[in-house]
Amino acid sequence: MSDTPASTTADDPKPQAPQPPQPGDCCHSGCTFCVEDMYQDELDRYRAALKAWRERHPGHE
Repeated sequence: MSDTPASTTADDPKPQAPQPPQPGDCCHSGCTFCVEDMYQDELDRYRAALKAWRERHPGHE
């Protein structure tokens, strides 16, 4: 049996943060799917994925 972890950072890369919208990306027209809202949703998913990744890879940053 191997002492190698089943998941390494090479085959389970650290999640990357989403890019924030640029200052002119929001038109301030009250769109149903505003780029600012979509970014916040992506940021929430990123934070959850990062938390799970850190639990799988303690000691890595």
